[in-house]
Amino acid sequence: MEQQEHGAIRRGFAALMRGISWLRLVLVNVVFISLLAVGFILLSGNTIPTIPDEGALLLDIDGQLVDQLTYADPVAIVLGVGNSGPAETLLQDVIDAINFAAEDQRITILVLQLDKLTRGGISKLQEIAPALEQFRAAGKKIIAIADNYNQDQYWLAAQADEVYVNPFGGVALQGYTVYRNYYKSALDRLKINVHVFRVGEFKSAMEPFMRDDMSAAARASNLLWLQGLWDEYAAGLSARRGVSRQDIDRYVEQYPDLLADSDGDNAATALAQGLVDGIKSRDQMASYLRGQVGAVDDNGDYARVGFRQYLWLKSIEVAPLQDLPAVGVITAKGNIVDGDQAPGSIGGDSLAQLIIDAREDSSVKSLVLRIDSGGGSVFASEIIRRELELFKGSGKPLVVSMGSMAASGGYWIAALADEIWATPTTLTGSIGIFGAIPTFDQSLSSLGISSDGVATHAAGSPRIDRPLPIAAGRTLQASIEFGYRRFINIVANGRNMETEEVEAIAGGRVWTGTDALKIGLVDQLGNLEQAIAAAAGMAKLDSFRVKAVEQKKTPQQQLLMELMSNTLASSAVNRLLDTAVPLPLQSLISPLADSVEFLSSMNDPRGTYIYCNACIAP
Repeated sequence: MEQQEHGAIRRGFAALMRGISWLRLVLVNVVFISLLAVGFILLSGNTIPTIPDEGALLLDIDGQLVDQLTYADPVAIVLGVGNSGPAETLLQDVIDAINFAAEDQRITILVLQLDKLTRGGISKLQEIAPALEQFRAAGKKIIAIADNYNQDQYWLAAQADEVYVNPFGGVALQGYTVYRNYYKSALDRLKINVHVFRVGEFKSAMEPFMRDDMSAAARASNLLWLQGLWDEYAAGLSARRGVSRQDIDRYVEQYPDLLADSDGDNAATALAQGLVDGIKSRDQMASYLRGQVGAVDDNGDYARVGFRQYLWLKSIEVAPLQDLPAVGVITAKGNIVDGDQAPGSIGGDSLAQLIIDAREDSSVKSLVLRIDSGGGSVFASEIIRRELELFKGSGKPLVVSMGSMAASGGYWIAALADEIWATPTTLTGSIGIFGAIPTFDQSLSSLGISSDGVATHAAGSPRIDRPLPIAAGRTLQASIEFGYRRFINIVANGRNMETEEVEAIAGGRVWTGTDALKIGLVDQLGNLEQAIAAAAGMAKLDSFRVKAVEQKKTPQQQLLMELMSNTLASSAVNRLLDTAVPLPLQSLISPLADSVEFLSSMNDPRGTYIYCNACIAP
């Protein structure tokens, strides 16, 4: 009887799960059909976007520039249980739109409207600059407009021919900083012990749990790469604006004095220092742009097309090149964690499967792995690295293109590539490893809570409510040291270096792309487009197409993702920031969100990690 009851329960539970799956399938198809109907109505009416003759391409970057949009369930968004605010803009979409417009006779000017760009990063901005230069070389003008410019916004604006700011706006430049919160004293007061195991003098990712201030080694290392980033930033401004490096530094360091000279007028200060070409209110700016390209409607809007609509229209106009051999591109963006992960995080299993797909795809003749990651799980990194090794064993060339960062675990998976490309401001290296186990036995004891029991062996397994067994600590430290030696050997073999050479530049130290080139960690400085061309050359391809190797989606998911690609947020924490925190404050709070996001993703089965300390810093 009892077995029959259990069988009935199992059958009932199975039926319930089938019912839930059926309901979800119905919802997906209802949404899919509804969107098709809406699309048909739009196509039948007069609201479909068009490319105006002699008009402007509006590049209104929204949110954070990213190499890969973070996945969010489009059905959940449609049903109102997901985030609907724009948070991310795909870097490649920006570059593609500019490149298309450079050759499009209908587009005469490019308008950079930058108010909503929250985070760009100098590395990604540098990848956009060549496309802007190509647009300018076609004899077309670039105009930048914004009410205010933050540091990232202004670097991109400075690449324009004309830069305008609102009368109540300004240009905010502060340089680059790394400040972190340190918890040692707080942990002591709370009687929480964080047992940290690491290898590498400069591997400072866990310093906040060990100290109340930044170590001298971390301070020296951080200042070196921060200065490298600022050198590149200032050089980009000087080249385009004709403002000397000395004047740029003076603008940052003596801004209160310069502002006083302009009677507290921020916009006038920027104009006086040569950072902008004019001061215009919104209506004056609109009138000026109408004078450039004409008006498009009775409301007086200037003739333009947004870059997202432009890319969609161009996709209809340009025929696909399916018959050509392909250079595959896999994007690895986010923290490296164990298992299967959706886009926006790097799953050891899911990324490994994409590499297998590229290896087994006869149309893919070479592969570019685009990395934008500070690392994460050692185990997941090794799963990925092994599949890349097998890919190389198939005889197909492998090229790595580094984005803003490819450090620690990001470098672990990059080291064996046939060629590594980075931007001058990519953060890479950070060849070190760490592990950490917190124990709360003392804090629980202060509350009158104790833990006791028996075990067959004295070592036992670590528990957060008991002191860390000495044997467990020795085991983890030995694993950390083994992992570090493994890391050194991976780099030495991949880069054709002696282990002593690698050890001299390792220790967890972070390098910019420029410095990494000098010490042999990368081969070339350049962007993704150049890395793809290099991969095609290695495969001896005269003509080729670029094929994105991505996780498979159903046709319904693909349509919904395309229609909503600009509404996907970067993470659970950042989705909350997008909806609850005013835009000017997001840049102040986002470092904490990034730290929380990293800590929540720490799922390495052995508890060992290769992560760049710079990735946690602001």
